[in-house]
Amino acid sequence: MNNTTRRNDPPRIAAIHDLSCFGRCALTVVLPVLSAMGSQAIPIPTALLSTHTGGFESPYFHDLTRDMREIIDHFGRLGIRFDAIYSGFLGSAEQIEIVSDFIDRFGSEIPVLVDPVMGDGGVLYSTYTAEMVEGMTQLCTKADIITPNLTEACFLTGTSHPTEHPESKQEALSLASGLCDRLRETVGDKKLVITGIRYGSMIANAFKIPGEDCRLADTPYSGRDFPGAGELFASVLLGSIVRNTPFESAVKRAADFTFRVISETQKAMTPAREGVLFEKFLGGLAE
Repeated sequence: MNNTTRRNDPPRIAAIHDLSCFGRCALTVVLPVLSAMGSQAIPIPTALLSTHTGGFESPYFHDLTRDMREIIDHFGRLGIRFDAIYSGFLGSAEQIEIVSDFIDRFGSEIPVLVDPVMGDGGVLYSTYTAEMVEGMTQLCTKADIITPNLTEACFLTGTSHPTEHPESKQEALSLASGLCDRLRETVGDKKLVITGIRYGSMIANAFKIPGEDCRLADTPYSGRDFPGAGELFASVLLGSIVRNTPFESAVKRAADFTFRVISETQKAMTPAREGVLFEKFLGGLAE
């Protein structure tokens, strides 16, 4: 069977993330969002967990590194082609290498989004090593779009994480512009979004298009962070891009949608560890 004939099929997006069964993050966010936006989301799961690791005790964990290779090889034998690739959290240097090879094999002339999930709050996640940071940096050189948060942008560029939040929008823009310049030197001239830059009562997503100045798409800060918010943002971003939405408009749509969902989640007063309540908003993404 050869699936290379596409006709008017929906865009196919390879989604390389873990599957955490409970907690609204990773594939349980990415798949429904991309589907609602009219794309065929094709998962390549990196691990199976009963819950994500933020706030739940002793989750079940099953590594799928070997399975990733088998899945990818089968896709190759079938002649499957993709219209975009979205890579999220990767749990080992070997998985980073697998995704790098996958991009070489399937990522020619299509948008490749790498979200270099490595840490937050100025520190790396406990599972991340210096070898993995170097591997992720190299992986970002193969992307067209990268979406690090502030912490990850600092680690990718070897920059000290700021000890305090910027006080003004201008200070936030200055911080973001410097990081965008250093990212360009480190990973090449990409479309960039640096998420989660807080200033005052706002939170900004700094974005830069090659050849243009860094700009901010900001919304009010909710005061809480939720698992899955990063995947929600990046999924709406990429889902918009494959529909030929201009990059700036795609960033702003993703930021506004994420803010709206977080605001409603706050009102519902559900435990933060259960993630963002995005389900009732999926219909609006099809518009």
